[in-house]
Amino acid sequence: LVWNAAFWGAVSGSAVLLGALAAMLLPIRKKLIGYIMAFGTGVLIGAASYELLGESVHKGGLLPTGIGFLAGAVTFTLFDILISKKGAQHRKRSGHKAAASSGIVLFAGTMMDAIPESIMIGTSLLEADSVSFLLVTAIFISNFPEGLSSTSGMKKSGYSTQKIILLWSSVFVISGMASMAGYIFLAGASEMVLSGIAGFAGGAIIAMVASTMMPEAFEDSGPVTGFIAAIGLLASLVLDYFS
Repeated sequence: LVWNAAFWGAVSGSAVLLGALAAMLLPIRKKLIGYIMAFGTGVLIGAASYELLGESVHKGGLLPTGIGFLAGAVTFTLFDILISKKGAQHRKRSGHKAAASSGIVLFAGTMMDAIPESIMIGTSLLEADSVSFLLVTAIFISNFPEGLSSTSGMKKSGYSTQKIILLWSSVFVISGMASMAGYIFLAGASEMVLSGIAGFAGGAIIAMVASTMMPEAFEDSGPVTGFIAAIGLLASLVLDYFS
C-alpha cells in the first residue's frame, strides 16, 4: 500500500506536467480552460465536503475537524497573500503575462497547492484498502489548468522548455513522495489527528477554490461557470456514491 499511495499521489501530480505539455504543444482556447477550471471547482468542493470534512466529522468529531478546517483556510490564505505579492496570484490563469522574475514563484505556488492534497491521498489509504478516487480525480482536474497557466507565465518569463519540464516533473515526483509520506507517517495517528489533518486539507482546498479557481474560471468562461461548477459537484456526488 505504500507504493500504491506513491502511485496515486504521482497520478494527481502528473496533471500539472500534462498541463505544461499541453501549453507548449497545443493551441488551447482560453474559454476551454475556464470550462475545465469551473468543472474542477465543483468536483473539488464535493471532494472536500464528502471525502474530507463529512467523513472526518463522523469519525473524529466536529471539534478537531473544525479546528483543522479553519487552520487550513488561514494557512492557505496567508501563503497565498505572500506569494501573490511576489507575482504568483495568477498561477491558475492561462492568459496572464507573468512578471519576468515570477517563474520560481509560480512553481512555489503550485507546490503549495499540491503537497497537502497529495498527503491527503496517502492518508485516504489508511481508512481503506483502496484510494479515494474522488479525491484523486478532483485534484487531477484542478492541477491540469494550473500546469497550463503557470507554464504560459514561465514561457513569457523566458524559461526554456527543458527547465519548465524539469520543474513540473519534480512536482510529479514530489506529489508521489508526499502521498507516500502521508501514508507512512500518519499510519499510527488517532482518528482525531486524522480528522484534524483532513479538515486542514479541506479548509485549504475551499480557500483555494474561492480565491483562485472560481473567479478565474468566471473570467474565462463567463456566466455558464456556475452551471458547469454545479455539474462538477454532481459528478463528485456520483463518484462518492459509487466509491
